Amino acid sequence: MRYRLTCLTPILVGGGDRLSAIDYMVWKDQVNVLDQRRIFKLLAKGPRLEGYLAQLKRATKLDFASWGGFAQNFADRRIPFEHAAYSAYWNRAMGESLNIPTFASGTSGPYVPGSAIKGALRTGILFSRLKEGTLHDVALRLQGDRPTRRPAEPAEEQLIGTGGTSRTRFFGAGDSAPVDHSQFKIYLLRISTLVGRGREEYSLGWKQSPRGAADGRRPEDGTPIFAEMSSPGSSFEGKWQERGFLDLPETRRMLGWRDPVDRAKVFEAANQYAAALLANHKNYAARAGLQLYSSTVEDLETRLTDARNTGACLISLGWGAGLIGKSAWLDTENQDYRQVLKSVAVYNSALASGLPFPKTRRVVFLNNQPSSLPGWARFEILPE
Repeated sequence: MRYRLTCLTPILVGGGDRLSAIDYMVWKDQVNVLDQRRIFKLLAKGPRLEGYLAQLKRATKLDFASWGGFAQNFADRRIPFEHAAYSAYWNRAMGESLNIPTFASGTSGPYVPGSAIKGALRTGILFSRLKEGTLHDVALRLQGDRPTRRPAEPAEEQLIGTGGTSRTRFFGAGDSAPVDHSQFKIYLLRISTLVGRGREEYSLGWKQSPRGAADGRRPEDGTPIFAEMSSPGSSFEGKWQERGFLDLPETRRMLGWRDPVDRAKVFEAANQYAAALLANHKNYAARAGLQLYSSTVEDLETRLTDARNTGACLISLGWGAGLIGKSAWLDTENQDYRQVLKSVAVYNSALASGLPFPKTRRVVFLNNQPSSLPGWARFEILPE
């Protein structure tokens, strides 16, 4: 059997690699990734190699006036910006904004790792089985003088199993086949934030680096983030496996599975999680006044209904989803949930602020407008 993953919003499933500002040059509204090996071979034949190496060592960007010919003639590949206006934002950007995370890629080209798909489905299964009582037990394990280092492991083992007894053993998703580079673009993202304006009143802001927030009406003043992402409508295909023998009554009894496991249950769990996650994003968009973002969420809700009616599911995967997109518990007002997060220093101050948690989202700009959330796709099994 084979699966198909169709991108509904821009998606980045990364391999941990980034393009630093000396790995590429921006020319003609596109990122030209330099073939440094060819450049070094060329410069080694003359006196300019030392000057080039000196600039690589000290510069935050390559000087186009001096080395622009490399962008024209020595580009390994060219990745277009999603909108022409992003070249101007890139020219004004500094520091971390110049490092561009890239899509997972092997020797044959970009692909989606099967582990990313399996992880998204696993989160859905855990969400569908997680109860308030279980979360309360996790919070209790963090109390006392010597809290447990991994308080959630017993809960996960009880709900879906671990290792050889995991319910996710029923299915397997292989890495997708490599795809052509033409379905990727450089997208602009910014981090939106809620700014308190009174009791239960909030306004939109755009995070600035290293601190502060720009006015919500001036997103261009927010710190830009550039990322190589797969465009909506593009698709990936790979092998899908179902181990039906694990669902036999005797096998389930040996594994400690109390109820059957099949594709329909796995996909329905994923769709339940998708519905709850989209409701969370919709609530955030209403508070922040992000109209185009809200329209994208509504479109995804329509696609979710269609997926349920056709035996498919919607999943959120990859980079950009943040804490809320990777957590199997979505009720952020739950006191046990907050108690667990308070044990992590980075979340403690955010919870103490009194603002809705989390107060930020990575927002994808389409046509230079804050329009979309990253990482949503339709996942389906193709008929044999």
